[in-house]
Amino acid sequence: MSATTGVPALREIRGPSAFGGGAKRFFDLTWLMSVTDFKMSYFGTVFGYLWSLVRPLMLFAVLYTVFTRILRFDAPNYAQMLLLSLTLYGLFSEATTRAVRSVVTSERIVRKMQFPRLVIPLSVVLTSLFNLCLSLIAVLVFIAASGVAPRITWLALPLVVVVLAVLTTGVSLLLSAVYVRFRDVAQMWGLLVLVIFYGSPILYPVEYIPPGLKFLLFVNPLAPIMVEARRLVVDPTAPSVVDADAAGSVFGIIGPAMVMLAVCAIGLWTFMRAAPRVAEEL
Repeated sequence: MSATTGVPALREIRGPSAFGGGAKRFFDLTWLMSVTDFKMSYFGTVFGYLWSLVRPLMLFAVLYTVFTRILRFDAPNYAQMLLLSLTLYGLFSEATTRAVRSVVTSERIVRKMQFPRLVIPLSVVLTSLFNLCLSLIAVLVFIAASGVAPRITWLALPLVVVVLAVLTTGVSLLLSAVYVRFRDVAQMWGLLVLVIFYGSPILYPVEYIPPGLKFLLFVNPLAPIMVEARRLVVDPTAPSVVDADAAGSVFGIIGPAMVMLAVCAIGLWTFMRAAPRVAEEL
């Protein structure tokens, strides 16, 4: 008789999944981690939450001076467009850059606690969303005080922010999952963030782009977000994503939407696949 008779076969024990633990626990943990991170970001500072506004304002001042005083770049309501675009892009840049290392920097709790791993990158995005909301309040006050009359279309700005947050979440999930195994991702993303910044209509109005480059521009999902935010808040006469002065066709919506959906689907699939093995690979 074999000595191994009656011994159960070994089976793989998977770690905590991306979603496990119930919906209430998932949302409670996400909210708790994001609020705690938001408070700790400004703990002990003199200006506190004002730092969330100082950073984009300083960048705005430099870029506005360069493009209106040195390079003589002129466009209607350019200052308002630039400040709004920089503030919105700040969510994407800040959240994705911090999310890259978020799982690795949470190694202690990942190794010792059973909780849904998806909470980690989501809390980073939510913290950046808090910063954006504070900044947008000041930005809208500035826009109104500078001569742009508030309009009913301002109420649609939260929809633009939601689309931006969804895109940011998809990219953050993908980066945070891949970085666990490939640490070069952080360096690569640091370069890509700059490429995306200059490849989006942030520093320049979309109607100033040469016709031959507009097709390439609107593969970027951030492009229609910036274009529509400008039209809704700053200048109602500015081109929409389907106008001839912008993308020139419905591709201005369909193309970026397909790219965004693909990024979000790949990001979620990659993170869910990697989540049970995160503790082993750290």
